[in-house]
Amino acid sequence: MILKSFKVKSNEKYLNKLLSTRQVKVGGNAVKSIGVILNRDAFSNVLEFKSLTKQIKLSSKALKIAAFTLEDVQEQDADLITFSPKDFGWKDGIKNPELEAFLNQEFDVLISYYTNDSLDLKIATARSKAQFKIGILQTDTRLNDLIIKTNINEFDVFKNEVFKYLTILNKI
Repeated sequence: MILKSFKVKSNEKYLNKLLSTRQVKVGGNAVKSIGVILNRDAFSNVLEFKSLTKQIKLSSKALKIAAFTLEDVQEQDADLITFSPKDFGWKDGIKNPELEAFLNQEFDVLISYYTNDSLDLKIATARSKAQFKIGILQTDTRLNDLIIKTNINEFDVFKNEVFKYLTILNKI
């Protein structure tokens, strides 16, 4: 138990370091790729994000989804990278190579679709090399460049707001 609390403190310190050194890049580049980090335990309908890519007029290959779950991951879905708390070690230690590759990919937009205060989800969002980060209301506002205040079950409202703001920012 003591080691677990040390690990949590160490990871919180690492998260604060990541967020303090982050530089926001809000250029006029068009969106060509979208990454999504979501909590599969709270929102399991990942097909909704494909409708978002259709609205933005992107192919389904431009979308990659990483889903966090508290359950043990037994089998991987081809379209979905699933990860759990066991995939995180101390500080920069990510034990899942698929998650590591997802976080190192430079998406044009990253969507953080979760509301729970999970340190693992926050670290995944902060570690992502995405240029522009969009999320729903969370406790730490430093994680995302654009925060859309909506309920996690109101995906249509979220989708319309994302489309509206990406249009305003000349990313579509």
